[in-house]
Amino acid sequence: METYNSVLELIGNTPVLKLSKFDTGPCELYIKMESENPGGSIKDRIAVSMIEAAEKDGKIKPGGTIIEATAGNTGLGLGLVAAQKGYKLILVIPDKMSPDKIRHIRAMGVDVRLTRSDVQKGHPEYYQDYAKRLAAEIPNSFFIDQFSNPNNPKTHMVDTGPEIYRQMDGKLDAIIVGVGSSGTVTGLGKYFHEVLPDLEMIVADPVGSILADTINTGKTPKASSWLVEGIGEDFMPPICDISLVKKGYSISDREAFSTQRELLRLEGIIAGSSTGTLLSAALRYCREQTEPKRVLTFACDTGNKYLNKSFNDSWLADQGLLERESHGDLRDLIARPADGGDMVSVTSDDNLITTYKRMRMFDVSQLPVLDDGHIVGLIDESDILLGIYEDKDSFQMKVGEVMVTDLVTLPPSARIDDVVQLFKQDKVAIVAEDDNFYGLITQIDLINHLRKAMF
Repeated sequence: METYNSVLELIGNTPVLKLSKFDTGPCELYIKMESENPGGSIKDRIAVSMIEAAEKDGKIKPGGTIIEATAGNTGLGLGLVAAQKGYKLILVIPDKMSPDKIRHIRAMGVDVRLTRSDVQKGHPEYYQDYAKRLAAEIPNSFFIDQFSNPNNPKTHMVDTGPEIYRQMDGKLDAIIVGVGSSGTVTGLGKYFHEVLPDLEMIVADPVGSILADTINTGKTPKASSWLVEGIGEDFMPPICDISLVKKGYSISDREAFSTQRELLRLEGIIAGSSTGTLLSAALRYCREQTEPKRVLTFACDTGNKYLNKSFNDSWLADQGLLERESHGDLRDLIARPADGGDMVSVTSDDNLITTYKRMRMFDVSQLPVLDDGHIVGLIDESDILLGIYEDKDSFQMKVGEVMVTDLVTLPPSARIDDVVQLFKQDKVAIVAEDDNFYGLITQIDLINHLRKAMF
């Protein structure tokens, strides 16, 4: 049995899987499982090459600090390599990134600085400008700058590209990639231009990013926002070479998240949201072809980092990306309907410790109290606090002893103005009629509803 001496030796040589459950038209579609890297993404590759190149050039010295601006996965790769080599690491990460990804990075001992994701280049809180500023202020530090670092695309020219060529026996007609820092599209584009000049490089881009339009029209549009992580840009990275790209596909968040889930359901592959974007574009490309082609795309990272986001029905509903039955009344505002299977509740016979643990597990501050499917009360953090403050043994107290029972309910036919009036009175909007409890409308539920109505 082959053994290894370092986790860094496990990076690369990821398998290629032929997808068999999707409609790929006349084409064969393959997916390269970069999610199998030890850090869970394709970015492990560039983390090794960029750090080792900086060591060779004397830019990183023992005890030094590496600084990077990242959407998350490069940070995980850098964290993996930095820990093995004994460097400190500071990562500047936009606040739209998956909480699970951020927890993973912090668990590796990385200093994470969250910054705004709603600002663009030139703003002091823009993640790349923030990272450059830190590098200028911190002694013995090096800004690794994946967006300008030539060793980023070089990794894919000398490593990933030849690996794919060997695995596909040199028989490949198209590759679908995403663009974040642009190392993959630039490096693979240059490599395959030499060894397979007829191969088509295709870019999958989130709607809101500038890349697909720039590739297809030569004109750079104004960027907007998107939810998919890790790919898409509001500027053209300095190392980005799109001259060898044949076409760009713009993929909506809705399509990307749907395809991401379909990949798990049909093929058993749990991959991230960027993979949903790449696979959506790959499927479009394959179905447009009139003759057989061998096409390859990537599982860029593992979907285990997105269980609280793109694999969470409630989160998708909050973003307006999950289709639900429309009732045309207040039931449409309830994020977690009582009959939907994901509403969290307690009974009046549950004790306070059970209630507290349930609140923490599901990250909520209040719960409906249901007995036999009927709402009999509400309990929130303050009710628990007042119940146990004098005596910690009171955690065994029953919910029924401290819950609020003075409830105001609204029928589904009530107006949104009625909901707002309850909020002004610091009350909870409970939607119920006769013996039917439909759910709670929180203030964030109403905000989400109004946001979706506006946009």
